[in-house]
Amino acid sequence: MHGYRYIDGVATLRLDRQRCVGCGNCVVVCPHRIFFLADGQLDVNDPDLCMECGACARNCPVQALTVSPGVGCAVAILAAWVNRLLGRKVLSGCC
Repeated sequence: MHGYRYIDGVATLRLDRQRCVGCGNCVVVCPHRIFFLADGQLDVNDPDLCMECGACARNCPVQALTVSPGVGCAVAILAAWVNRLLGRKVLSGCC
C-alpha cells in the first residue's frame, strides 16, 4: 500500500520458512497485502509495510509467523488511513 509505511527496518515480523505449510491464511488477512505465495512457499513483499497488527500470526496454524502486535501503532496507522479515505484532516504523530 503506497503511503502507509511505518519506520523502515524496525518491523518485528518474522517468518520461519521451514514451518510454513503454504496455507495462505496470512495472505488473506493481511490488511497491507505484504505476503504472497509462490510455488506453495510464503514470501514477504516489503516487511516495512507491516503495521504489526498480528492478524497473520493469529491465523497461522503452524506458528510460522511472529510479530509483536501494537509495536507498529496499528491503531494510529488505520485511523490515518480511514481519515485520508474520508477526506478528513490527518493529525501527525503517533498514538
